[in-house]
Amino acid sequence: MLTDIIRAVILGIVEGVTEFLPVSSTGHLLLAERFFNLGEGSFWKSFAVLIQLGAILAILALYFVKLWRIATGMFSDPAAQRFVIGVLVAFLPAAVIGAAFGGYIKHYLFNPWVVCFSLIVGGAILLWVDQLDLKPRYHDATAFPLLTYFYIGCAQCTAMIPGVSRSGASIVAAMLLGTDKRSAAEFSFFLAIPTMVGAFVYDMYKNRADMTADNLTIVAIGFVVSFITAIVVVKTFLNYVTRHGFELFAWWRVIVGTLGLIALALGM
Repeated sequence: MLTDIIRAVILGIVEGVTEFLPVSSTGHLLLAERFFNLGEGSFWKSFAVLIQLGAILAILALYFVKLWRIATGMFSDPAAQRFVIGVLVAFLPAAVIGAAFGGYIKHYLFNPWVVCFSLIVGGAILLWVDQLDLKPRYHDATAFPLLTYFYIGCAQCTAMIPGVSRSGASIVAAMLLGTDKRSAAEFSFFLAIPTMVGAFVYDMYKNRADMTADNLTIVAIGFVVSFITAIVVVKTFLNYVTRHGFELFAWWRVIVGTLGLIALALGM
């Protein structure tokens, strides 16, 4: 039990740190499983999905006032209605593709080789976009054009490939479509809410037979650790990217992916 608690804490930290950074939480969790024997087994694969809700609750806590205003104005405020529709429009492509091809993707693409290559390629793309002389036209994540929301949602679908990064794909698409760095990052947070809640509900239902009292305790520990870690990371991340951009995270991806490929080639 103690070993499982330590494992839950480590994976909770990994999830909380990487969920909203453009570095791929799924990719890092898969690499942790492969190289450090963390998360092997069907329960631990579900655990990695279930603790994502802790990170999502961190977003709800940090943006409670804004999200509450949108929720209460959903039936009377045109701006709130438009944003809710925008999030749903952005969420729809991933929901459709995930339902149609989710099993195929998990069976064939969830392996460390794919993760490492995706980390490197994604890092190169993030570095390229970060260095472009873009002229942002949109500075409020709740007021993008509806077509912009849709295109961001389409880009998010590429993150079904482990290592791509849901937030990274959303941020890159948003910036290329005319948003500034901070609003691009913020919308990736908001878009994560329906995406991750849907994944949580589906995985909890599918693996309900595995949810024994001991397993629920382990999930709760990872959940809380993920929540606390994500709050710290999100607040720091927004301030950092506003001033410095995404270069640090791009190089982090490249370095982790390269080290992973070397380790795989050596049979580790």
